[in-house]
Amino acid sequence: MDHFDVVIVGAGLSGIGAAYHLKDKCPDKTFAILEGRDAIGGTWDLFRYPGIRSDSDMHTLGYNFKPWREAKAIADGPSIRRYVNETASENEIVEHIHFNHLVRSAAWDSDSASWTITCERADTGESASVSCNFLFMCGGYYSYDKAHAPEFPGAETFTGSILHPQFWPEETDYSGKRVVVIGSGATAMTLVPAMTDQAAHVTMLQRSPTYVVSRSDQDAIANNLRKWLPEKWAYAITRWKNTTLQNFFYRRTRVAPDKVKHQLLKMVRKALGDDSYVAKHFTPDYNPWDQRLCLIPNNDLFAAIKSGKASVVTDHIEQFTETGILLKSGEELAADIIVTATGLELTVLSGVAFSVDGESVHFPDRWAYKGMMYSDLPNMVQTFGYINASWTLRADLTCEYVCRLLKQMDALGMRQCTPRLRAEDADMQARPWIDDFSAGYMQRVMHLFPKQGDKDPWRNTQNYALDKKMIRNAPLEDGALRFENPAAPAGTGKIAQQQTRQADAA
Repeated sequence: MDHFDVVIVGAGLSGIGAAYHLKDKCPDKTFAILEGRDAIGGTWDLFRYPGIRSDSDMHTLGYNFKPWREAKAIADGPSIRRYVNETASENEIVEHIHFNHLVRSAAWDSDSASWTITCERADTGESASVSCNFLFMCGGYYSYDKAHAPEFPGAETFTGSILHPQFWPEETDYSGKRVVVIGSGATAMTLVPAMTDQAAHVTMLQRSPTYVVSRSDQDAIANNLRKWLPEKWAYAITRWKNTTLQNFFYRRTRVAPDKVKHQLLKMVRKALGDDSYVAKHFTPDYNPWDQRLCLIPNNDLFAAIKSGKASVVTDHIEQFTETGILLKSGEELAADIIVTATGLELTVLSGVAFSVDGESVHFPDRWAYKGMMYSDLPNMVQTFGYINASWTLRADLTCEYVCRLLKQMDALGMRQCTPRLRAEDADMQARPWIDDFSAGYMQRVMHLFPKQGDKDPWRNTQNYALDKKMIRNAPLEDGALRFENPAAPAGTGKIAQQQTRQADAA
């Protein structure tokens, strides 16, 4: 069984970033990436539906160490996939990836201060194991194998095709077809305008409206800065600008929701020019950022609606029929293809079964430490990005923190770091892992996630400005994170013996 200082789970945007930070800041550490699929890119390789793109700008979704060079800030999926692959290639990360290694379980042993990770080989079905001292979970937050798919009465009678965006068949031909897209999230609002280039008509069928914001797919300031400043300077300035604006806007939605709502709807009315249409189909009954806002580039959804190639219907589904969908109102939508853009199936830590010294870990009983680690779970950090800002902002912070931890453990001569509740945390109020966010895809599974507290360092803030203070700048030794399990004298212990055998074999 091979042993590494660090094992990274996942070779997507987060995992490749984690590998870069390790190589850059902890070059003495050995590491491996375990990737369940046969390709780099994660989400950006898995999803191949028409129009797939980012729903935030690439100056904040991109890495802090690798400038985004393309003119389009709202980028298409293939461009993002190239960016991640380029990062891996430029930094000689590919050679560290073990493809088709789907992690099933991770068992911590305090005596050896190591994780034993058991994988299923996706290509052969065989089992494989590796061990490590530190486990870095970068596998995202949803199942790659299962999407959220509500049961629609009568679906078996529909004579056309029913597709889910997560499993989009590459050979799908929708030219001249009547398409109904069920959903009102980012995926649905991407699919609708993208499919109008070939489809006879595309209808977005939603139960309730979502807030929609349109902006140019190019950042004029970023593109101009690149002409006059060194690339890294221009990128850093743009990243600062965009994170500042994102944080300002989100704060406004918390303190002045009615004003923000008025501004958002005013922009939609200006784009569509039909007050009644906006009132029915684009005016939610909740405040902005109680659920995620949908970003559309260059008014593309609104343009498709105004052209007559697309339309929005707000209603509930009674049942599928042979030729379409019967609504509660009695209206029937004719369809040749129905796309169920009904969301993701969230999972806790990629569905991996964790144990500590033989005891299974039940995550709802655990407390989140800085949104990255969990109470009484040693030497494990998870990357979980923001729901109200770009994922990679937090991923980069998390990587920096892991490197600080590894160096601190070495400096103290300790093999283990574990978040543990202090005496003053005994009466801490429990809150959901993601708080103040009513989106259905989150609410369906929040009971399966760890809880957060009402004070630091047990909060999962979802606030980049606060996280920079709590994650990047706060002392590591805060009384809650315990450094323990002193390193054994050189040449003793299971791992040392194993490493010696590996060195001898080499």
